[in-house]
Amino acid sequence: MIIVYVETDASGATEMSREAITFARDLSAAGGGVPIDALVVGELPDGLVAQLGEYGVRHVHHAVGDAFTAYSGAAWAAALQSARETAGSVVVTASGTPRGMEILAHVAARLGVPLAANVISFGGLSPFVVTRQVLGGSVREEMKLDQRPAVFTVAGHAVEAGPAQQPTAAELVEFKPEVAEADLVARVVSREAPPPDLSGALKSAKVVVGAGRGAGGPNGFDGVTELADLLGGTVGVSRVVTGAGWRPHHEQIGQTGSRISPELYVACGISGAIQHWAGCASSKTILAINTDAEAPMVTKAHYAVIGDMHEIVPAINEELRRRHG
Repeated sequence: MIIVYVETDASGATEMSREAITFARDLSAAGGGVPIDALVVGELPDGLVAQLGEYGVRHVHHAVGDAFTAYSGAAWAAALQSARETAGSVVVTASGTPRGMEILAHVAARLGVPLAANVISFGGLSPFVVTRQVLGGSVREEMKLDQRPAVFTVAGHAVEAGPAQQPTAAELVEFKPEVAEADLVARVVSREAPPPDLSGALKSAKVVVGAGRGAGGPNGFDGVTELADLLGGTVGVSRVVTGAGWRPHHEQIGQTGSRISPELYVACGISGAIQHWAGCASSKTILAINTDAEAPMVTKAHYAVIGDMHEIVPAINEELRRRHG
Protein backbone atom coordinates (compact mmCIF):
# COMPACT_ATOMS: atom_id res chain seq x y z
CA MET A 1 0.00 0.00 0.00
CA ILE A 2 1.17 3.52 -0.81
CA ILE A 3 0.26 6.64 1.18
CA VAL A 4 0.80 10.17 -0.16
CA TYR A 5 0.88 13.31 1.98
CA VAL A 6 -1.24 15.84 0.07
CA GLU A 7 -0.92 19.60 0.32
CA THR A 8 -3.96 21.71 -0.51
CA ASP A 9 -5.03 25.18 -1.49
CA ALA A 10 -8.42 26.75 -2.12
CA SER A 11 -8.87 24.76 -5.34
CA GLY A 12 -8.03 21.36 -3.84
CA ALA A 13 -4.82 19.34 -4.09
CA THR A 14 -1.85 21.42 -5.24
CA GLU A 15 -0.28 20.67 -8.62
CA MET A 16 2.85 19.16 -7.08
CA SER A 17 0.77 16.92 -4.80
CA ARG A 18 -1.20 15.75 -7.83
CA GLU A 19 2.14 15.00 -9.49
CA ALA A 20 3.18 12.96 -6.45
CA ILE A 21 -0.07 10.96 -6.64
CA THR A 22 0.47 10.38 -10.35
CA PHE A 23 4.00 9.13 -9.60
CA ALA A 24 2.57 6.86 -6.89
CA ARG A 25 0.02 5.52 -9.37
CA ASP A 26 2.81 4.59 -11.81
CA LEU A 27 4.60 2.83 -8.97
CA SER A 28 1.38 1.07 -7.99
CA ALA A 29 0.86 -0.19 -11.55
CA ALA A 30 4.40 -1.55 -11.65
CA GLY A 31 3.74 -3.35 -8.37
CA GLY A 32 0.55 -5.04 -9.51
CA GLY A 33 -1.99 -2.36 -8.65
CA VAL A 34 -1.56 -1.86 -4.90
CA PRO A 35 -3.99 0.68 -3.35
CA ILE A 36 -3.09 4.35 -2.90
CA ASP A 37 -4.25 6.34 0.12
CA ALA A 38 -3.79 10.05 0.85
CA LEU A 39 -3.29 12.02 4.05
CA VAL A 40 -4.65 15.54 4.45
CA VAL A 41 -3.98 17.59 7.59
CA GLY A 42 -6.00 20.60 8.65
CA GLU A 43 -8.67 22.18 6.47
CA LEU A 44 -10.38 19.99 3.88
CA PRO A 45 -11.24 22.02 0.75
CA ASP A 46 -14.64 21.41 -0.84
CA GLY A 47 -14.49 18.75 -3.54
CA LEU A 48 -11.05 17.46 -2.48
CA VAL A 49 -12.18 13.89 -1.77
CA ALA A 50 -13.86 13.59 -5.18
CA GLN A 51 -10.81 15.14 -6.86
CA LEU A 52 -8.47 12.63 -5.21
CA GLY A 53 -10.81 9.83 -6.28
CA GLU A 54 -10.37 10.99 -9.87
CA TYR A 55 -6.64 10.45 -9.35
CA GLY A 56 -7.17 6.89 -8.12
CA VAL A 57 -6.97 7.42 -4.36
CA ARG A 58 -8.83 4.82 -2.27
CA HIS A 59 -9.00 6.41 1.20
CA VAL A 60 -8.47 10.06 2.18
CA HIS A 61 -7.22 10.08 5.78
CA HIS A 62 -8.09 13.47 7.31
CA ALA A 63 -6.20 14.31 10.52
CA VAL A 64 -8.24 16.56 12.81
CA GLY A 65 -7.74 17.99 16.29
CA ASP A 66 -6.32 20.97 18.13
CA ALA A 67 -2.76 19.86 17.29
CA PHE A 68 -3.38 20.63 13.62
CA THR A 69 -4.78 24.16 13.79
CA ALA A 70 -1.29 25.49 13.05
CA TYR A 71 1.56 23.90 11.11
CA SER A 72 4.11 21.80 13.00
CA GLY A 73 6.44 19.52 11.06
CA ALA A 74 6.74 17.01 13.91
CA ALA A 75 3.00 16.96 14.68
CA TRP A 76 2.04 16.53 11.05
CA ALA A 77 4.63 13.77 10.74
CA ALA A 78 2.95 12.05 13.70
CA ALA A 79 -0.33 12.19 11.77
CA LEU A 80 1.28 10.70 8.68
CA GLN A 81 2.94 7.97 10.71
CA SER A 82 -0.38 7.12 12.36
CA ALA A 83 -2.20 6.96 9.01
CA ARG A 84 0.58 4.81 7.59
CA GLU A 85 0.31 2.31 10.44
CA THR A 86 -3.48 2.15 10.06
CA ALA A 87 -3.29 1.58 6.33
CA GLY A 88 -0.27 -0.73 6.47
CA SER A 89 1.65 1.31 3.89
CA VAL A 90 5.00 0.07 2.66
CA VAL A 91 5.64 3.29 0.69
CA VAL A 92 5.32 6.83 2.07
CA THR A 93 5.74 9.74 -0.30
CA ALA A 94 4.98 13.44 -0.82
CA SER A 95 5.87 16.25 -3.20
CA GLY A 96 9.35 17.73 -2.86
CA THR A 97 8.15 21.04 -1.42
CA PRO A 98 9.69 22.53 1.73
CA ARG A 99 6.76 21.22 3.78
CA GLY A 100 6.80 17.79 2.13
CA MET A 101 10.56 17.52 2.71
CA GLU A 102 10.29 18.47 6.38
CA ILE A 103 7.41 16.13 7.21
CA LEU A 104 8.94 13.13 5.46
CA ALA A 105 12.33 13.80 7.07
CA HIS A 106 10.60 13.54 10.47
CA VAL A 107 8.83 10.35 9.40
CA ALA A 108 12.03 8.72 8.11
CA ALA A 109 13.91 9.63 11.30
CA ARG A 110 11.15 8.19 13.51
CA LEU A 111 11.07 4.96 11.54
CA GLY A 112 14.85 4.65 11.26
CA VAL A 113 14.81 4.42 7.46
CA PRO A 114 16.54 6.57 4.80
CA LEU A 115 14.79 9.40 2.98
CA ALA A 116 15.29 9.73 -0.76
CA ALA A 117 14.64 13.37 -1.67
CA ASN A 118 13.73 14.74 -5.11
CA VAL A 119 13.05 11.43 -6.83
CA ILE A 120 12.40 11.67 -10.56
CA SER A 121 11.94 8.01 -11.54
CA PHE A 122 12.15 4.46 -10.28
CA GLY A 123 13.78 1.35 -11.67
CA GLY A 124 13.54 -2.14 -10.25
CA LEU A 125 11.07 -2.97 -7.48
CA SER A 126 13.02 -5.85 -5.96
CA PRO A 127 15.21 -4.25 -4.81
CA PHE A 128 13.41 -0.92 -5.02
CA VAL A 129 15.73 1.55 -6.78
CA VAL A 130 14.96 5.21 -7.41
CA THR A 131 16.76 7.94 -9.33
CA ARG A 132 16.91 11.34 -7.66
CA GLN A 133 18.30 14.81 -8.26
CA VAL A 134 21.25 15.93 -6.15
CA LEU A 135 23.55 18.97 -6.11
CA GLY A 136 20.80 21.30 -7.22
CA GLY A 137 19.75 18.98 -10.02
CA SER A 138 23.15 18.96 -11.73
CA VAL A 139 23.71 15.29 -10.85
CA ARG A 140 21.43 12.26 -10.81
CA GLU A 141 21.94 9.51 -8.27
CA GLU A 142 20.54 6.00 -7.99
CA MET A 143 19.49 5.03 -4.48
CA LYS A 144 18.38 1.64 -3.20
CA LEU A 145 15.50 1.73 -0.73
CA ASP A 146 15.61 -1.79 0.67
CA GLN A 147 14.04 -0.98 4.05
CA ARG A 148 10.32 -0.70 4.67
CA PRO A 149 8.56 1.54 4.54
CA ALA A 150 10.30 3.21 1.60
CA VAL A 151 10.17 6.97 2.17
CA PHE A 152 10.80 9.52 -0.60
CA THR A 153 9.72 12.86 -2.02
CA VAL A 154 8.92 13.44 -5.69
CA ALA A 155 10.75 16.26 -7.48
CA GLY A 156 8.61 18.96 -9.05
CA HIS A 157 7.54 18.15 -12.64
CA ALA A 158 9.14 14.69 -12.49
CA VAL A 159 5.85 13.52 -14.01
CA GLU A 160 2.87 15.30 -15.49
CA ALA A 161 -0.12 15.26 -13.16
CA GLY A 162 -3.13 13.50 -14.62
CA PRO A 163 -6.28 11.68 -13.45
CA ALA A 164 -6.46 7.91 -13.37
CA GLN A 165 -7.91 5.91 -16.25
CA GLN A 166 -10.06 4.15 -13.66
CA PRO A 167 -11.17 6.68 -11.04
CA THR A 168 -12.28 5.50 -7.61
CA ALA A 169 -15.03 6.51 -5.21
CA ALA A 170 -12.60 7.79 -2.59
CA GLU A 171 -13.70 7.33 1.02
CA LEU A 172 -13.10 10.01 3.65
CA VAL A 173 -11.63 8.65 6.91
CA GLU A 174 -11.40 11.24 9.68
CA PHE A 175 -9.17 10.43 12.64
CA LYS A 176 -7.61 12.20 15.60
CA PRO A 177 -3.97 11.11 15.99
CA GLU A 178 -2.22 11.21 19.32
CA VAL A 179 0.42 13.95 19.32
CA ALA A 180 3.10 14.23 22.00
CA GLU A 181 3.69 17.60 23.65
CA ALA A 182 7.28 17.46 22.39
CA ASP A 183 5.94 17.45 18.82
CA LEU A 184 4.29 20.83 19.41
CA VAL A 185 7.36 22.68 20.69
CA ALA A 186 8.13 24.04 17.23
CA ARG A 187 5.03 25.23 15.40
CA VAL A 188 3.75 28.25 13.52
CA VAL A 189 2.48 30.81 16.04
CA SER A 190 2.06 33.84 13.78
CA ARG A 191 2.23 34.81 10.14
CA GLU A 192 3.51 37.92 8.42
CA ALA A 193 3.03 38.76 4.80
CA PRO A 194 6.38 38.25 3.02
CA PRO A 195 7.63 40.48 0.26
CA PRO A 196 5.95 39.58 -3.01
CA ASP A 197 7.55 36.47 -4.53
CA LEU A 198 7.46 37.22 -8.22
CA SER A 199 9.40 34.08 -9.19
CA GLY A 200 6.38 31.74 -9.07
CA ALA A 201 5.68 31.96 -12.80
CA LEU A 202 9.31 31.13 -13.57
CA LYS A 203 9.46 28.13 -11.22
CA SER A 204 6.24 26.58 -12.54
CA ALA A 205 6.61 27.47 -16.23
CA LYS A 206 6.53 24.67 -18.81
CA VAL A 207 8.62 26.79 -21.20
CA VAL A 208 11.39 29.21 -20.19
CA VAL A 209 13.35 31.42 -22.55
CA GLY A 210 16.56 32.56 -20.89
CA ALA A 211 19.07 35.23 -21.81
CA GLY A 212 22.52 36.06 -20.57
CA ARG A 213 25.44 38.34 -21.33
CA GLY A 214 24.79 37.83 -25.03
CA ALA A 215 21.74 40.09 -24.77
CA GLY A 216 24.25 42.94 -24.79
CA GLY A 217 22.37 45.33 -22.51
CA PRO A 218 19.00 46.24 -21.02
CA ASN A 219 17.54 46.84 -24.48
CA GLY A 220 18.55 43.45 -25.84
CA PHE A 221 15.62 41.38 -24.55
CA ASP A 222 12.82 42.25 -26.99
CA GLY A 223 13.29 39.12 -29.10
CA VAL A 224 13.59 36.91 -26.02
CA THR A 225 10.41 38.35 -24.53
CA GLU A 226 8.54 37.86 -27.80
CA LEU A 227 9.76 34.27 -28.10
CA ALA A 228 8.55 33.52 -24.57
CA ASP A 229 5.14 34.97 -25.44
CA LEU A 230 4.90 32.97 -28.66
CA LEU A 231 5.73 29.74 -26.81
CA GLY A 232 3.41 30.48 -23.90
CA GLY A 233 6.36 30.65 -21.52
CA THR A 234 8.22 33.11 -19.35
CA VAL A 235 11.58 34.88 -19.37
CA GLY A 236 14.55 33.88 -17.21
CA VAL A 237 18.06 35.32 -17.03
CA SER A 238 21.55 34.55 -15.78
CA ARG A 239 23.18 36.14 -12.75
CA VAL A 240 25.33 38.48 -14.83
CA VAL A 241 22.14 40.04 -16.22
CA THR A 242 20.62 40.81 -12.82
CA GLY A 243 24.02 41.85 -11.48
CA ALA A 244 24.27 44.44 -14.23
CA GLY A 245 20.78 45.67 -13.46
CA TRP A 246 19.43 44.76 -16.88
CA ARG A 247 16.55 42.66 -15.53
CA PRO A 248 14.91 42.12 -12.09
CA HIS A 249 16.24 39.50 -9.68
CA HIS A 250 13.05 37.41 -9.64
CA GLU A 251 13.87 36.37 -13.22
CA GLN A 252 17.28 34.94 -12.26
CA ILE A 253 17.89 31.22 -12.78
CA GLY A 254 20.67 29.48 -10.89
CA GLN A 255 22.14 28.62 -7.54
CA THR A 256 21.28 32.04 -6.11
CA GLY A 257 18.07 32.39 -8.12
CA SER A 258 15.24 30.06 -9.09
CA ARG A 259 15.57 26.38 -9.95
CA ILE A 260 13.41 25.47 -12.90
CA SER A 261 12.14 22.20 -14.40
CA PRO A 262 10.38 23.20 -17.64
CA GLU A 263 9.56 20.98 -20.59
CA LEU A 264 11.71 23.31 -22.71
CA TYR A 265 14.47 25.73 -21.78
CA VAL A 266 15.82 27.98 -24.54
CA ALA A 267 19.12 29.48 -23.34
CA CYS A 268 20.12 32.49 -25.44
CA GLY A 269 23.60 33.96 -25.07
CA ILE A 270 24.21 32.13 -21.78
CA SER A 271 27.63 30.55 -21.26
CA GLY A 272 26.31 28.01 -18.73
CA ALA A 273 28.51 28.45 -15.67
CA ILE A 274 27.99 25.82 -12.96
CA GLN A 275 25.95 28.25 -10.84
CA HIS A 276 23.47 28.72 -13.70
CA TRP A 277 23.47 25.02 -14.59
CA ALA A 278 22.46 24.18 -11.01
CA GLY A 279 19.23 26.05 -11.65
CA CYS A 280 18.30 24.63 -15.06
CA ALA A 281 19.74 21.10 -15.17
CA SER A 282 16.31 19.58 -14.47
CA SER A 283 14.89 20.96 -17.72
CA LYS A 284 13.59 18.10 -19.87
CA THR A 285 14.85 19.64 -23.13
CA ILE A 286 17.46 22.39 -23.49
CA LEU A 287 18.11 24.38 -26.66
CA ALA A 288 21.20 26.57 -26.51
CA ILE A 289 21.78 29.56 -28.82
CA ASN A 290 25.32 30.86 -28.58
CA THR A 291 28.18 32.17 -30.69
CA ASP A 292 30.62 29.93 -28.80
CA ALA A 293 30.39 26.28 -29.85
CA GLU A 294 32.46 25.28 -26.80
CA ALA A 295 30.38 27.11 -24.20
CA PRO A 296 29.32 24.75 -21.37
CA MET A 297 25.64 25.43 -22.08
CA VAL A 298 26.12 24.39 -25.69
CA THR A 299 28.01 21.20 -24.86
CA LYS A 300 25.43 20.16 -22.24
CA ALA A 301 22.31 21.11 -24.22
CA HIS A 302 20.18 18.58 -26.08
CA TYR A 303 20.18 20.86 -29.13
CA ALA A 304 22.28 23.87 -30.08
CA VAL A 305 22.32 26.62 -32.68
CA ILE A 306 25.65 28.38 -33.15
CA GLY A 307 25.23 32.03 -33.95
CA ASP A 308 24.19 35.47 -32.71
CA MET A 309 21.01 35.36 -30.62
CA HIS A 310 20.00 38.74 -32.08
CA GLU A 311 19.82 37.11 -35.52
CA ILE A 312 18.57 33.63 -34.61
CA VAL A 313 15.83 34.52 -32.11
CA PRO A 314 14.06 37.00 -34.47
CA ALA A 315 14.19 34.34 -37.21
CA ILE A 316 12.56 31.81 -34.88
CA ASN A 317 9.92 34.36 -33.91
CA GLU A 318 9.14 35.11 -37.53
CA GLU A 319 8.66 31.42 -38.29
CA LEU A 320 6.45 30.94 -35.23
CA ARG A 321 4.31 33.92 -36.20
CA ARG A 322 3.97 32.48 -39.70
CA ARG A 323 2.86 29.09 -38.32
CA HIS A 324 0.45 30.74 -35.92
CA GLY A 325 -1.10 32.50 -38.90
